[in-house]
Amino acid sequence: MTETRLSFKEMCARFETTPRTLRHYEYIELLQPGKDGRARFYGPREIARMTLILRGRRFGFSLEEIRQWLLIYETRGTSAQMRALIDLADRQLAQLRRQKDQIETAIHELQSLRDTVAASSDPV
Repeated sequence: MTETRLSFKEMCARFETTPRTLRHYEYIELLQPGKDGRARFYGPREIARMTLILRGRRFGFSLEEIRQWLLIYETRGTSAQMRALIDLADRQLAQLRRQKDQIETAIHELQSLRDTVAASSDPV
């Protein structure tokens, strides 16, 4: 059975990301593809890391938080990484709840303003 290896272009397509983003993730050492001359190849490790990076970004984690979290696995193992994830998740959940409350307040205020203006305006 052959090991899955994606080219740079295939990696961009698979994760629907730009070449610039992929190069940036390499530059900040989130990804470390294998190289064959000037060509880059991404194996199962890098594919898994990219999945985790994009999931972390979707949840609102910073790239530095993601980098540190991935580093924990390499230096201290799975248990330490999972404990760190719980801490990160707790902080992010609190932040997302604050943002949700702010959005709900803004929606309520805007709806109220809109209704007040609509009620006082001449019919079109």
